Amino acid sequence: MIYLIGSMKNPKIPALANWLRARGLEVFDDWHSPGPEADQFWYKYEQGRARNFVEALDGAHAKNVFEFDRAHLDAASTAVLVLPAGKSGHLELGYVVGQGKPGYILLDKEPTTFDVMYRFASGVFYTRCQLLGALR
Repeated sequence: MIYLIGSMKNPKIPALANWLRARGLEVFDDWHSPGPEADQFWYKYEQGRARNFVEALDGAHAKNVFEFDRAHLDAASTAVLVLPAGKSGHLELGYVVGQGKPGYILLDKEPTTFDVMYRFASGVFYTRCQLLGALR
């Protein structure tokens, strides 16, 4: 199974997942279902409880979501970080690569600054067709 990693604000996630499924690949992107404002709602909820970030990370919601994501990352044979994505996505890709599994990056555009640490990825691609070639 391929775990698509990315931002809940990135509308390309479900479209890419469906495109890959149509080509016979098993893809996990269910984490995208809460919608683009999920993190903001969690933030506001925790603010209402007067909890800071570190306290919120120890809360039931954060633990639940973390375990959900980690279980599926563990079950995946491969991961793809779909840009744009934030810190969590990059941590997830590092987690997968650190387990010795292939981890790819799909760029959304030519970067305005270069980052040598993307060499940790098994491959970095500009197009989904290039990515598909590596996934097969």
